[in-house]
Amino acid sequence: MTTADAGGAPAGPFTRPGFIASALVVALVLVLGAVLGILRTAREEAAPPAGASTGDPVPAATASTPGPEGAGASVCGLGGEALGPARLDAAPQVDRWDYQGTTAYPVSQVYGPAATSAEGYRYCFQRSAEGALLAAAGALATGTDEALARTWIEYFLAPGPYREQLLGEAPARASGAAPEGSARLRIIGFRLLSYTGDRASVDLAVWASTQGREITLSMVYHLQWSDGDWRLSSASPAPLDVVTIPDAAGYVSWGS
Repeated sequence: MTTADAGGAPAGPFTRPGFIASALVVALVLVLGAVLGILRTAREEAAPPAGASTGDPVPAATASTPGPEGAGASVCGLGGEALGPARLDAAPQVDRWDYQGTTAYPVSQVYGPAATSAEGYRYCFQRSAEGALLAAAGALATGTDEALARTWIEYFLAPGPYREQLLGEAPARASGAAPEGSARLRIIGFRLLSYTGDRASVDLAVWASTQGREITLSMVYHLQWSDGDWRLSSASPAPLDVVTIPDAAGYVSWGS
């Protein structure tokens, strides 16, 4: 059965809001998950010959691969750490919004990102609620750039029981996924769900558009402080939760 649109033309199942929402979510998850597949390919290409010794991945020139949870002060010396529980009910002041491709992310001398790797990805965020928020926003933008994926995801994914599984998973490519560059993402709000100093859960409200269709997403990043920076937790096989929401009601308004 089909329904009619506002102009009276039949509306098939592929134009219904539910299908459009699902397609956008799938496309977005594929964009963010593509870094894992690229990393797997890079690892296979760089695998040492049989019998050769294997060591830890070589870190970026200015960044380090993650160590134990909570280890060390800020990797780039950012001060102002907040080690106890904290709330964030107002948008932090930032210096500007830069772009990774077409996706804007906030930049602050206080909260980060305060360093750039030799490969070009930005990192080092303050150990605070604000720093965790900006780390999540930066991850959203960087996660859409396949050119940085090989080294960024290796840096950004924290140690944990599912780290190797997540790094080794190549995401399934849906044949109907949106072509690269056809989607637009914009942060429009946030909620700090929890913050302890060692861990933070940041919920970003994200406006997404592709092929003339718009949707609002909730993207929850589960972060942990590891080796002097905020990184994506690998304590579970799903460290990033993405769902559709009606609007950004209940979120703190924030964005470029």
